[in-house]
Amino acid sequence: MTAITFEHVTKRFPPGYPGAEAVLAVDNISFKIPQGDVIAILGPSGCGKSTLLRIAAGLMEPDSGTVYYDGIPLKNVPLQDRGIGMVFETGALMPHWETRRSVGFFLNLRHREHEVPERVARISQITGIGIEHLLDRRPHQLSGGEQQRVSVARALTRDMRLLLFDEPFANLDAKLRTQSRIELNRLLREYPVTALYVTHDQAEAVSLSKRIAIMRAGQFEQLGTYQQLYESPRNLFVAQFIGTPTINLFAGHVADGHWYGENFGGYPIRSDLANGTPVTLGIRPQYFSLVPDGVPGVVDNVVPHLSEKFQLVEVWLAKERWSLAVPLDAQIPLGSTIYCELNPDEALYFDSRTGVRIG
Repeated sequence: MTAITFEHVTKRFPPGYPGAEAVLAVDNISFKIPQGDVIAILGPSGCGKSTLLRIAAGLMEPDSGTVYYDGIPLKNVPLQDRGIGMVFETGALMPHWETRRSVGFFLNLRHREHEVPERVARISQITGIGIEHLLDRRPHQLSGGEQQRVSVARALTRDMRLLLFDEPFANLDAKLRTQSRIELNRLLREYPVTALYVTHDQAEAVSLSKRIAIMRAGQFEQLGTYQQLYESPRNLFVAQFIGTPTINLFAGHVADGHWYGENFGGYPIRSDLANGTPVTLGIRPQYFSLVPDGVPGVVDNVVPHLSEKFQLVEVWLAKERWSLAVPLDAQIPLGSTIYCELNPDEALYFDSRTGVRIG
């Protein structure tokens, strides 16, 4: 296993057409992945996730800054000693190679082909799904899920120090994606390795990683456990990006040490904030409750979440819309008016101008 350190890493791409500006894909990022740790990078499309992964793999040189493997600059580590396994979104299998050759390529190259059957058998045993029956097939004879299983098996037959994933299950349907996550989780427990996992799927990030980095416009907005990001987001972007269903946001202002919005208000806030300071209140849907004499809202939509045992009720009043989670057995017709209140102890406050969390 290898500890990976990024030190002030920056990467720009030239403009795509004359007169355009260069694209800043990775912007002065510094962080460390300890040996055996798994970090997921979560963020919107185009935020620089895949670029950062390719820099970690040595497939792309940063414009400035340094990547270290166990304290040694990556460029000084010989290719054959890097021990990197990669799993891409498409599987990236050689189209004219049978699975047997793809999976065993690394070991065959080192004249250790006798180890391939044992590795394949062990991987099949751990996942609970055999791949022995796929060994004589070529990629065009494999389904998307089978190609990804072969791609993961190929990575795990290396003598790995670092395992990199670039949205490996993005093209799979929901059921197969869930199953693949379970299989990969078992494999990572059996073959502990330092790993960097790029995804846009929160469920994948939570189930496979110890920590999650939220990325936007080439920078890390926050790095921590899912619970830290969910309960203590650093800014509005993190608060909106993490959590399903998404957080409710209400525009408001400060008056005499209290927060006031259009429909909700009167909640204590930091006393050192000047009157009139614009502040956004954020609160998760589960922190609302139905009450006889609360704030009224006209029901616009009702979405049952059966596995989580609640229904998400979307309401509006004046210019504001919000969602609240209520029990499945509550009868809430569309178009009806319900009354609710929020729990101010669970409210999060953000500077409306900068988006930064107000403690």
